[in-house]
Amino acid sequence: MGKKKYVISSGLAFFEEKEMERLGKFARRGWFIEKFAFSGFVFRKGEPEDVIYSLDYQSVADAEYFSYFEEAGWKHVCTGAGVMHIFSAAPGTTPIYSDQATIKEKYEKESQSVKKVALPAFLIAIMLVVLLFSSENGFLPTVVGDISEYASYATFIVLIFTGMPYLSYQYKLRKLEKRNV
Repeated sequence: MGKKKYVISSGLAFFEEKEMERLGKFARRGWFIEKFAFSGFVFRKGEPEDVIYSLDYQSVADAEYFSYFEEAGWKHVCTGAGVMHIFSAAPGTTPIYSDQATIKEKYEKESQSVKKVALPAFLIAIMLVVLLFSSENGFLPTVVGDISEYASYATFIVLIFTGMPYLSYQYKLRKLEKRNV
């Protein structure tokens, strides 16, 4: 058996808690997350260990940021896309986010981050669809429709990878608000 393997992620924006539990199950079988990979993780083989994992989002992660978590018992494992940081700790360690207010702050911050890309992508997608239909109905030259069609493919990909997480974070925020009512 190899010493490394790739595992597809279910999507941290959608299933963060389940993904962190899944990483713990892998660790108990001797597979430890080494780094993020496209749509998943790379694991390395080691001695089985009982650890828990937690995810934090921070765009400005300096030495002070990491030392804060280390002092709380959390070891930095890896960073993805410069903003997603996975930490591990022994079972029973106080969670990184232990109250509703900090959890809400985490999702609000990440929601605003992806919204900066999702909203313009959504508006561009609408514009491209209008141009495409205008071209197909003879209001604009067909070359405009052709360009709009191909540009819309790229725009929809960007929209999926930012819009879906945005909706997921909004859903989580609404769930948190309902718990507080």
